Amino acid sequence: MKIYIDGNLCSKDEAKLSVFDHGLLYGDGIFEGIRFYNGRVFKLPEHLRRLWDSARAINLEIPLSEEDITEAVIETIRQNELTDGYVRLIVTRGVGNLGLAPWNCERPSIIIIADNIQLYPSEYYTKGLDIVTCSTRRISPAALDPSIKSLNYLNNILARIEAHRAGAAEGLLLNEQGYVAECTGDNVFIVRDGALSTPPLYAGALRGITRAVAITLARDQGLSVSETMLTRYDIFTADECFLTGTAAEIVPVVRLDGRPIGLGQPGPITGRLIRDFHALTRSEGVPIWP
Repeated sequence: MKIYIDGNLCSKDEAKLSVFDHGLLYGDGIFEGIRFYNGRVFKLPEHLRRLWDSARAINLEIPLSEEDITEAVIETIRQNELTDGYVRLIVTRGVGNLGLAPWNCERPSIIIIADNIQLYPSEYYTKGLDIVTCSTRRISPAALDPSIKSLNYLNNILARIEAHRAGAAEGLLLNEQGYVAECTGDNVFIVRDGALSTPPLYAGALRGITRAVAITLARDQGLSVSETMLTRYDIFTADECFLTGTAAEIVPVVRLDGRPIGLGQPGPITGRLIRDFHALTRSEGVPIWP
């Protein structure tokens, strides 16, 4: 495996960062998870736009242009001889000292990892997920806006631990007001009477790339899609439920807190969205190979 670090491609064993990097010391940095399919990087411009938005929000200046990072991502995939897989693109604040002050960090570091990924077993896509509500609440946008994909994912990790201990594949996060925000790694949608609803971004939802794709695909199918504040009751009484995320893609949910959703099996609208999503990923994206 070849890993990109600050302009150099090195082996996995040689890939090293300083213990004084603020990304390690304080979670001070940002990242993107990006998929590539059939020799094409899916939604790369959208991911890079979100990366730059996250950087601006935390006052971090990325030391390369979007064109340079695009080429670095593609070259890293080429060097690993992959046509399908996952890229983790990371920008840390860089090496500083043990203090908080980010202005003591001389230059941000850029890391690119390209590898294979399978977030959920294949049977989850045909049988659906059981999820549980976590007692851990989503961090308020007033504290740390969830639109920032920062390296500090402790809020999500603590909720994921809860879900795992409860024997569930995913955990549902509520915001401080008790409304649905998102899951620990994915956005949430419900289907009711043929219409889709998903929490608005201000509820604590990530500005998901796959979320946006699902909304477009649903509207292309003639379905109504709204951003609506949801409670657990809305999920309990939905006809269908599914999650979206770069690694997860589109995955059905069939049970929340022991209650079956709809018929307790993946629904037809979710199935059509999964089909259309897979068709899109096979044909759209930035080519890897000339």
